[in-house]
Amino acid sequence: MDKAPKRKLDILVLSDIHLGTYGCHAKELLHYLKSVKPKTVILNGDIIDIWQFSKRYWPKSHMKVVKHLMGWMSKGIKIYYIPGNHDEMLRKFAGWKLGSLRIVNKVVLELDNEEKAWFFHGDVFDITMQHSKWLAKLGAVGYDTLILINGVVNFISEKIFNKGKISLSKKIKNSVKSAVKFINSFENTAADIGISNHYQYVVCGHIHQPEMREIVNGEGKIMYLNSGDWIENLTSLEYANGEWKIYRFDPTEMPQTNAVEEEELTNNQIFDNLLEEFNLMQQS
Repeated sequence: MDKAPKRKLDILVLSDIHLGTYGCHAKELLHYLKSVKPKTVILNGDIIDIWQFSKRYWPKSHMKVVKHLMGWMSKGIKIYYIPGNHDEMLRKFAGWKLGSLRIVNKVVLELDNEEKAWFFHGDVFDITMQHSKWLAKLGAVGYDTLILINGVVNFISEKIFNKGKISLSKKIKNSVKSAVKFINSFENTAADIGISNHYQYVVCGHIHQPEMREIVNGEGKIMYLNSGDWIENLTSLEYANGEWKIYRFDPTEMPQTNAVEEEELTNNQIFDNLLEEFNLMQQS
């Protein structure tokens, strides 16, 4: 059977993948990455969850995502890595370049019709992050635990009661007024700054809430976009033919395979795989 042709994209935006955590849907992400052919990739923060990173949990599917991204680098696909709060240690390397990879704190790209898009992660707007980082980290551990519990709940819901999946964290966020208020405040603050800088688009991550809507204030208007995440929503942003779209992963797209527990990689295997990719990049 012939493989389906890859969809060509001018820009692909991914954020909040959280590789190294139990909640990361790396297999689904890898399947999606193999289906597209982008010219430019924006990794908009929290790609690797360094807060909770442990070599004791690094499945092959997570490594395969890293290797696929590095494969894009070896092909010369331009990649901007914008660190977020969970991979903030990489901000020390802002300005660093390796082939087509750039680590930056923010980036402005010119789109069609001379429109400009401003990309940044967005944690700078999070007061919790700025003043109580320990509390934010504690919340992240709780969130990861909730994802594990959610997995058990979904297993029971699907296998025993033949019902669909349930997102506990979504239900909690949508039911707490302060969470909804924070999201609205985040989006409006990003839009206000974007408008003041005369950008036509502002593109964020951080809040795991995929969105694409026009925001208007007294100074003008802007299109606010958020790429969501690969924990709950399994979404990205795609720009092609002068249009932005939110991509939402469809579970039915995944090929049916036998459920075999993943073999975890050792530290040496992780290092050897990365070294192999670096050598391939240098030879190309």
